[in-house]
Amino acid sequence: MGAPGLRVRIVLLLALGLAAQAAAQSTPWPGHGGAEGGGRHTPLRQIDAGNLDRLQVAWTYRTGDTGAGQRSERRLTFQATPVVLDDWLYVSTAFGRVIALDAASGTERWRFDAGIDADVRYAEVANRGVAVWVDPQAPAQAACRRRVFVGTLDARLIALDARTGRRCADFNGGADVVLRDPAWPRAGERGEYGVTSPPVVVGDLVVTGSFIGDNRATMLESGVVRAFDARSGRERWAWHPVGQGQSAANAWAPMAVDAARDLLFLATGSAAPDFFGGMRRGENLHANSLVALRASTGAVVWHRQLVHHDLWDYDLPAQPTLIDLRRDGASVPAVVQTTKMGMLFVFHRETGAPLFDIHERPVPASDVPGEAAAPTQPFSALPALSRQTPVTPDDAWGLTFWDRGRCRDEIARYRSEGIYTPPSLQGTILLPGYAGGSNWGGVAFDPVTQTLIANTSNLAFVVALIPRERFDAERTSGRHEGWQFGRMEGTPYGMRRRLLASPFGLPCVAPPWGQLAAVDLGRGTLRWQVPLGSTRDKAPWPFWLELGMPNLGGPLVTASGLVFVAAATDDRLRAFELASGRLLWSTRLPAGGQAGPMSYAVNGRQFVVIAAGGHGGMETTRGDHLVAYALPP
Repeated sequence: MGAPGLRVRIVLLLALGLAAQAAAQSTPWPGHGGAEGGGRHTPLRQIDAGNLDRLQVAWTYRTGDTGAGQRSERRLTFQATPVVLDDWLYVSTAFGRVIALDAASGTERWRFDAGIDADVRYAEVANRGVAVWVDPQAPAQAACRRRVFVGTLDARLIALDARTGRRCADFNGGADVVLRDPAWPRAGERGEYGVTSPPVVVGDLVVTGSFIGDNRATMLESGVVRAFDARSGRERWAWHPVGQGQSAANAWAPMAVDAARDLLFLATGSAAPDFFGGMRRGENLHANSLVALRASTGAVVWHRQLVHHDLWDYDLPAQPTLIDLRRDGASVPAVVQTTKMGMLFVFHRETGAPLFDIHERPVPASDVPGEAAAPTQPFSALPALSRQTPVTPDDAWGLTFWDRGRCRDEIARYRSEGIYTPPSLQGTILLPGYAGGSNWGGVAFDPVTQTLIANTSNLAFVVALIPRERFDAERTSGRHEGWQFGRMEGTPYGMRRRLLASPFGLPCVAPPWGQLAAVDLGRGTLRWQVPLGSTRDKAPWPFWLELGMPNLGGPLVTASGLVFVAAATDDRLRAFELASGRLLWSTRLPAGGQAGPMSYAVNGRQFVVIAAGGHGGMETTRGDHLVAYALPP
């Protein structure tokens, strides 16, 4: 027998080895985009191209949140990306339910209901997830040592005990933080101000932005971004994106955190209203901008405006993505911002210096009395992922000679001079449209190959301004079926907008209407771009064609070289080969997959999970499913 001291050392080494092995068998997904800086990447490689054919449903959980009885039921979406720590999975629903599951089995551990008023019509009906924070100062078994933070449609910030789902008694005295300020213009219009994207936690602060209902008036609620003490709920700082006499420019997309550098990155939207800027002349600084704030104080470190004097609803819609870019043998801290225009912008994370050239180019002038469009706009040197050229009558597309002819006539009616053609009285074609390019789903980044993955939509829309004296008559005339109207009070004009579509309801521009692209950020080149989605569920069989469809929701990239993405209108989850864009696998979801997939491992088993609940605006199949895929045990 060995010496007692040696035996103790051996036992300790064995224990440490077993602990390390157990830790290696569990891989979390701690934030909305995976890491605190996004990236939607997992280091897991258990699921790979060689075994995708064995992938199967491991468990399905039904949230019960179908919107039944809610005034906003028809507009309901399920866009959440879950968060996983240890073997706990946390997910939220549009109407304020937060649910904790066993991440291995999908068994419910607790659920919380925020009690959102069912009789209110909400401008947005979504919730993209929660944030989870562990208090390093709290004892191991203390209540609310681990907290789940969620924002709600009715503008509340709530802190829950991650083990029990009960409200944290020390956060705002056990009450929810009310984010709406009754002193704001139009703050009394319930349902027009709230939170749809998850808060973020940096240090001991929890930070949230907001959504604001567009195109109601010139002066709306403030687009303020606020930080609260994660323990007490006390407001620590507030940052207002635009100055006196302007409103909105709110940060409604998910944010990103670089805790080591004390930096918070956020993307802002347009100042109000979207389509006429005569009452907010100038560039509208900090609107439509990527902004780096000092996380501890809210002070602006740097900013880059990516759309000057927005007239197109070109909000910056996606989470800024923090990456390490390899250049000349060195690693450069970078941040990537995707846009509705299908352009990618990359900056040095610390200084805001562009890492790929940006050129200010002349763009079309406005012909609307009272408007002064910006004479130039920034264009990235990286490949554009969406079409930016004018739509002409020769571009008309249709299934038959008849509907193609109708599209040709429709296109000829409108002003169309390519990207950044301002709205007009006759009507202007926007391509990419306000639902084009990349959206809130963001991008995925593979750090090994330096490949960025983005799913984009490529749809043309029409926007027309209406003189104020004709607005009510035109809105109620019955001649504009399918158009969405906005009053834009405080301006000389209202507006109407819709998809540029044929009488069959199909887009008047040729497919693909949705694509998945891979960009090599090491070289600044496009690796590949393929159609994403089929016409299934939008056309009868046998017209199920892989044309590429409009999409919402982000991609996931794995260390094994796979790209998982749903997003399109055909209720399918797909896996593509990262290196080539080749489709390797697809499966039918129980409902629309307009959410971002994520991946984690528990007890050595890798799971890929996606919310499948559909999207009211896209008219995809409705449901309340959270579906987990894994290899057979």
